[in-house]
Amino acid sequence: MGGSADDGDLVLTAADGNRFRAYAARAATPSGAAVVIIPDPRGVHPFYKELVRRFAQAGVDAVVVDYIDRTAGMSERPENFDLRAVIGQTTPEAIAADVAAGIAYLRSPAGGGAESVFTVGFCFGGAQSWRQSAAQPGLSGAIGFYGIPSRVRDVVPQMRAPLLLLLAGNDQATTPEDFAKFDGELTQAGVPHQMVVYEGAPHSFFDRTFEQHKDASADAWRQMLAFIKEHTRQPARA
Repeated sequence: MGGSADDGDLVLTAADGNRFRAYAARAATPSGAAVVIIPDPRGVHPFYKELVRRFAQAGVDAVVVDYIDRTAGMSERPENFDLRAVIGQTTPEAIAADVAAGIAYLRSPAGGGAESVFTVGFCFGGAQSWRQSAAQPGLSGAIGFYGIPSRVRDVVPQMRAPLLLLLAGNDQATTPEDFAKFDGELTQAGVPHQMVVYEGAPHSFFDRTFEQHKDASADAWRQMLAFIKEHTRQPARA
């Protein structure tokens, strides 16, 4: 772990003028890679801020974007916040615009000037991360935890960036058969991808219940860092 620097809250602006909250951290020893975290509807939650800092400590500049601010407003969300309702108000195009603002920030001098940018998403954000493979030109890779394949099937033919699918074997939101079908659809479309299934692990094993699933969470962390390293562009030699 190389430490982190310049972490803090931000307000970013998408190309369509939407302003939303974000939180970023710069790597003290940058690797040339960066990640945009697409959270579940909790947005810039303390868990995701800690994850941003963990990525920075591993040499990866990072920012988490709060795409729910677009419809719910830039305010803290109570524990009883109706997450399903706000998910229903989102659109893939609006989320992609907010993610693009995060990517632009990471590629700017203020964000670290990374050449290789990835997305990492969780739950609803997991499928949205996979969608960025089709939505974001020049994306180096898209990582998603326990996303639902039905949210992304329509853009599989347009996917360009490689995918990493980190899946819960005991996911109540979808089935192993659906993930196997999705695996076949990606293969048929020629989309580079890796799929890792954590048998017995429930939905949200990496975030909400990681204390009970430390082995699966530790392996998923290793899988992410290896995937990012594999797909990070190496600087040209002088």
